[in-house]
Formats: sequence, C-alpha cells, structure tokens
Amino acid sequence: MEAGAIRPGYELWRPNREKAESKSARALVVFLLLVSAALALVVTVGGWERLEGGKIFAVAYVVLYLLFAYLVSRWNRGVLPVVAALALILAIFAAIAAPAWFDRAKDGLDSPALPEEVLGLLTLLMVPVQVILIAVAMVAFNQNWHVEEERPIGDEIKD
Repeated sequence: MEAGAIRPGYELWRPNREKAESKSARALVVFLLLVSAALALVVTVGGWERLEGGKIFAVAYVVLYLLFAYLVSRWNRGVLPVVAALALILAIFAAIAAPAWFDRAKDGLDSPALPEEVLGLLTLLMVPVQVILIAVAMVAFNQNWHVEEERPIGDEIKD
C-alpha cells in the first residue's frame, strides 16, 4: 500500500478539527482577518489621495488577508504563522502612521475623502486588532488541525 492511501473500509478523521476550541479559534482568526481587511480597506480608500507610496502595500494587505481568511476557513493551518508575521508588521506600521493622520487635521492642509481624525482612529484601532490576531493565530497553529487518523467508516467517537 502506498503512503497516504486509505485502507478499504476506513476513512480519514481529523479529531482536532471537531473540538470546540479548534472551531472557535478558526472562526476568530477568520473574523479578525476580515475585520483587519475591512479596516485597511477603509483607511486605504478614505486616505487614497494622501497615501504616499503605500497604496500598493495597503491593497496587497487587504487582498492577502482576504485570501488567508478563505484558507483558514478551509482548515489550512500553514498560513497561520504568515498571518502572525504580517499582523506584526501591520501593527508596527499602524502604530507609526496613526499620529500622522491626527497631525494632518489642521487648517491649510487638503483633507482626504474621510476626516483625518476618523482615519487616525481606524489606524490606531488596527494595532490592538493585530495584536489579538497574532495571539489567536498562534493558539490556532498549536491546535494541530493537520493531524489525521484512520477509523472504520461509520465509527463515531464517543465523548
């Protein structure tokens, strides 16, 4: 029998995916990725005229976070360390960029599509969201979603 083949009369079972903790962690990671993508999209669109050189990176973050939300929703744990790393980078950039939005709220400066105070607040809000995303992604990574076992077809686990 070749490696990875399932014996006749057996099915693959992923016991760690059935745990409530795993389902909750997966749902929370997906939710935080979607919230992060939404915040980044609003800040990007709202401050488009004033983003200097960061437009491609902002759009890339939105696209990557949406892609990672899709992958995590399909139990792909391999992207979770990448999510944590990107969230750390975004948290640093957001913490540095937020005061600059508040500094722009002065007379004589052209305003972006959204008020500077709103953009600053949303950018500042990204920092704790990213920190929580890092923590939850690492907890989810350690839940071993990838573990597979063979069990006879129709055999149910009893709690």
